[in-house]
Amino acid sequence: MSYRYLEDSATADIAFEAEGATLEEVFRSAGDATLNVMIEELDTVRPREERPVELEGRELDLLLFDFLQEVVYHKDAGQLLLRPGELEVRREGQSYRLSGLLRGERLDPQRHQQRVDVKAVTLHDFRLEPRGEGWRAHVILDI
Repeated sequence: MSYRYLEDSATADIAFEAEGATLEEVFRSAGDATLNVMIEELDTVRPREERPVELEGRELDLLLFDFLQEVVYHKDAGQLLLRPGELEVRREGQSYRLSGLLRGERLDPQRHQQRVDVKAVTLHDFRLEPRGEGWRAHVILDI
């Protein structure tokens, strides 16, 4: 599970690639990368609160898109910094379903050094694809 930021992919936005051996790992990596754009140190976010996440979509890439939008939504709506916990991605008929937990706490400016505000996940150049023995996502965030 890992991610890296890309320098020359977007001018006014931030781009990253996230990887994982499984779909769940790439979703967690992408969720952490999204939150890490907003705050300097992920380890400062303590798992004090939980929010369930249940999403369904016909396409895996759009399921990841919706998942990352959840991370941004909780930051905007409740000042909650949430990291992905246990996740399960499964196929159900013609659709995919993601279920799991987001864990974290309310933004505390004394402990959470803020970087930039993520407004949204963009569909521009958004990709989720199998890569060798795992998965890779390419994401651009609107800041």
